[in-house]
Order: sequence, then structure tokens, then C-alpha cells
Amino acid sequence: MTRADGAVDANAVPVPPTDAVPGPDGRLRCPWGLSADDYRAYHDEEWGRPVHGDDALFERLSLEAFQSGLSWITILRRREGFRRAFAGFEIAAVAAFTDHDVERLLDDPGIIRNRAKVTATLANARVLADWPAGELDALIWSHAPDPATRPAPRTLADVPAVTEGSTALAKSLKSRGLRFVGPTTAYALMQACGLVNDHLDACWARTPAASGR
Repeated sequence: MTRADGAVDANAVPVPPTDAVPGPDGRLRCPWGLSADDYRAYHDEEWGRPVHGDDALFERLSLEAFQSGLSWITILRRREGFRRAFAGFEIAAVAAFTDHDVERLLDDPGIIRNRAKVTATLANARVLADWPAGELDALIWSHAPDPATRPAPRTLADVPAVTEGSTALAKSLKSRGLRFVGPTTAYALMQACGLVNDHLDACWARTPAASGR
């Protein structure tokens, strides 16, 4: 490294590169978390924090499926609309939706009006309604890797889009009859729900994400 006087300090320890960038408050964040105010709140308060509960995980799974082919902020800005349209993502309630509800949903500008994704969400709810309480939570979290085997990513290039774990999770969910749960969607779910911690090493939110605060 170079000292202030321009000389090279042979004893200095090189600083590894990081993609984390400072926000308005001076805290380092994953760069995507500063691209919009909606993203900053989601990054700081939700992404990577552990999520439990069948209904809560059904919501996240459904929203990740709706996000496929779109930017996440498109879903994030419609999340309250999705919650109103899908009865708060209560599995039993959504499982009882009828063909009339499908048409209602396809007329709702507060959500993404994609027939295949709408019908898949209802079909998933009907499958999950027959599962014992806590089974979806247990199945998803059984695929959480050991944190000790995952070094903290320093740059965005260190963050994968698919892993062996997400491929296995997608396979498990599909084998139980769930739709729109490919390996990429499954990994996005793992990131969002805290099964993995993909906040960059220098990101201030990494430690709160790891501890669940």
C-alpha cells in the first residue's frame, strides 16, 4: 500500500475489495440497497432476516414467484396490494378462492396480473392447506446451509444466483406439488428469508441479519 508521503509501505496489510457503498447516513450497504428508498428500507429491515411461519413463508414464496421475469422493486411496491388481494396470504383463505376470485385478481391493478402465476398461487395454497401446521416452515428451513460453510461475500460477484441447496429446495417443493419454485426462485427465497446471509461483508446490516434482530 502507498503511504501519505507517496512511499510504499511493505508491511501494510492490503484491504480486500468490497462493493459496499456508503448511504446518506454514512453506513456501508449492499449497493442495490441504495438504488431506491423502497429498497433501502427493505434491505435494512427485512432482507436476510429469518422468517418463520407457514403463512409468512407462503407469502414470500408467492411473491418470489410473481417476481420471476421482473425486478423485485416492482413486487415490493405492490406488496400491500398483493396482501389485500390474497387475503393476507393466509393459506386456508387462499385455498378457498374460486374461479370468480381468479377473475377478480386478473382485474386487480394492485398486483401483477399474470394468469399462470395467479393460478399457481391458488394451487399452491390448496396443496399447503393439506399439510400439518409447521410443515412448510420445517421443509424450507431444513435446507438452510451451515453458516460456517459460507464465507461472507465481499463483492456482488461472490453472491450466487443458484446453489446446490436452492436446487435441492426447489426439487423438494416441486416433489410435494408446488409450482413456480425453480432453483433461482428458491435461492431468492433463501436470501430473503434468512436461510443464507448474502449481505456483503462490509454491509452494516450483515450482523443484524445474522442475529435475527
